[in-house]
Amino acid sequence: MKRFSEKYVISKDMEWEKLGGGVSRKFLGYDNQIMMVKVKFDKGALGAPHQHFHTQATYCVSGKFEFEIDGVKQIVEAGDGVYIEPNLLHSAVCLEEGMLIDTFSPVREDFLSGGAVSYFGDKE
Repeated sequence: MKRFSEKYVISKDMEWEKLGGGVSRKFLGYDNQIMMVKVKFDKGALGAPHQHFHTQATYCVSGKFEFEIDGVKQIVEAGDGVYIEPNLLHSAVCLEEGMLIDTFSPVREDFLSGGAVSYFGDKE
């Protein structure tokens, strides 16, 4: 398996990977230390409650989302950011169609393996 992305990742030249449940993604860059992913949500799409050992920072590009992190809910809109400490239970509901940029450290090996992401529903 390749351990790093290309130096330049041109999003318009890539196909969306459908994850199911109204969620699609594109990998924007990664190596063993970090990963950045563009994630598109249809209205009503759910990132079900889950946790992982990775640190996560998310930028809301567009839309409106209700995040819940460690039992605390917050509405997030375009221009807002979210920080999720390792191992905290978190989820998100898309209230208005939108896009997030998720950054993880270290790399999400489970994403690179090509398997289903259980908290988005069945992979299409």
